[in-house]
Amino acid sequence: MAGIELYAPRTGRHRRTWTWAAIVLGFIFITLGQVLSLFPVFFVAKLAHIPIDPANLGPSMQAAMTKWPVVAAMLFGFAFTALLIFLWVWLFERRGLRAIGFNNDGLKRFGRGFLIGLGFLAAVVGLIWAAGGYRIEAAGVWAAPSVASVLPILILLAGFCIQGSTEEIVMRGWIMQIIASRHGIIWAMVVNAILFSLLHGMNIKPEPGLMLGLVNIVLVGVFFSLYAIREQSIWGVCGWHAAWNWLLGLGFGLEVSGNPIETPPLVVDLTGNAGAPWWLTGGGFGPEGSVMTTLVLGAGIAWLVWKGALKQGEGYPVEAAV
Repeated sequence: MAGIELYAPRTGRHRRTWTWAAIVLGFIFITLGQVLSLFPVFFVAKLAHIPIDPANLGPSMQAAMTKWPVVAAMLFGFAFTALLIFLWVWLFERRGLRAIGFNNDGLKRFGRGFLIGLGFLAAVVGLIWAAGGYRIEAAGVWAAPSVASVLPILILLAGFCIQGSTEEIVMRGWIMQIIASRHGIIWAMVVNAILFSLLHGMNIKPEPGLMLGLVNIVLVGVFFSLYAIREQSIWGVCGWHAAWNWLLGLGFGLEVSGNPIETPPLVVDLTGNAGAPWWLTGGGFGPEGSVMTTLVLGAGIAWLVWKGALKQGEGYPVEAAV
C-alpha cells in the first residue's frame, strides 16, 4: 500500500518533505513550540503569584506546572507548534490544511470523536474502579458548583483541545501522511506510534508503570492512526485526544501521562487504593499505565480493523509527487 496520500490529492506543484527530515523537523517544531510556550507560562505564573525561581528552575517549574493557570498557559502554548507545522505545509510543501487532515465535516467529526474519547476514558476508569483500584477522596464540583470551581475546568477544556489537536497535527496529520506517501500505511502507523510513545516517555522517572504506559501509548498511536485512516481526516482523533486528557485530569482528578493538576475535578476526585497493584492503577503514570487501558485500546483497535479501516484508507495516488 505504498504511494498513498491519506487526506488530499497531490499536484505537480506540491513538495514532499523527506521522511527523516519530517521526523527531525517534527521534534524541532515540538521543542521550539515548548520553548515559545514558556513566555505565556512565565507571564501567567507572575499574574497568578505562582513562584518560579530562576535559580532553582527545575523543581520550582515542576511545582508550578501542577497549578491550573500555569497548566492552561502551557496547553495554549502548544498552538506555537501547530503554527510552525502550518507554516511549513503552506510555505515549503505548498499545500493547504486539507493535506494534513483538516477536511470536510470538521465540527461533526470533532464532536463525535470527543464523545468516543469520553466513553473510552470512562470505560478505563470504570474497569479500574470495579477491580478495586480506586477510592473516592471527594465529590466533584457538580455537588456545589460555582464560577470559581467551574471556570478552570472550562479553560482547561479549551487548552486540552489545543494540546490534543496539536499532537495529532504533528503525528497523524503531518508525519504519518508523509511516511504513507513514501513507504505505505503500515510503516506510517508503526513509526508515528513509536515516536508518539517516545515523546511521552520523558514525563516521569523510570518505573514499572512507565513501561506499560509507553506500550499503551503505542497502542493509542495505532488506534489514532486507524481512526484517522478510516475517516481520511484528523478531526475525529483531535476530538478523541482532547476528551481523553480533559476527562482524565479534570473529570476524575487523575494524572495525565504522569502529570497531576491541582484543581477540584468535575465528576469525582479519585485516588489509588492502598495496596492496589501498579499494573491496575498505572502507578505514577496514571491510568494510561494500567492494563485496563491496554484491554480497552486493544478492543478499539480490533474493532477498527474488523470494520476495515485499512481497506478504507485507500487515499489518493501520488504519481505527481516531487
